[in-house]
Amino acid sequence: MGYRRIHGELAALGIKVAASTVWEILREHGIPPAPERQSTTWADFLRSQAHALLACDFFETRTLTGARLYVFAVVERATRRIRILGATAQPTAGCVVQDRTLIWDQRHLLHALREFESFYNSHRPHRTLDQAAPLRPLPEPIIEPGPILRLEFHRQARLGGTLHEYQHAA
Repeated sequence: MGYRRIHGELAALGIKVAASTVWEILREHGIPPAPERQSTTWADFLRSQAHALLACDFFETRTLTGARLYVFAVVERATRRIRILGATAQPTAGCVVQDRTLIWDQRHLLHALREFESFYNSHRPHRTLDQAAPLRPLPEPIIEPGPILRLEFHRQARLGGTLHEYQHAA
């Protein structure tokens, strides 16, 4: 996980710290930063049109029984909200092959997609939303140093450890 993602997870926990501070701590511990993404004119165009764009993905997955299922999903560029529009064994258009999770059947696929959709919309920090999630605003920052020194949190694995959520300990 890169320093900006760590910065986002801390912001979601109410810890207001500069991204550069996270980078400095990682550097001091010998952890190099993730490679920087280069800005391009295409990216600038997408950013300027984000309020009106949807990003679409249509991909194929294979179940453990060998059946092929096709999924159609869109992301609202302005809000970063993901929408799973459906999964079918009988697509009406071409597909893009992606198979990184072993899926048993269509029911299992839809479960995995719902888990991802929930995680993406309700938990995952987004830099373009100032580290908030599309359906979750950031909490008020912790400004007293005492609570930060005693801060405890739990990591919850979702989808068998493919996704992780961080929450304050009870």
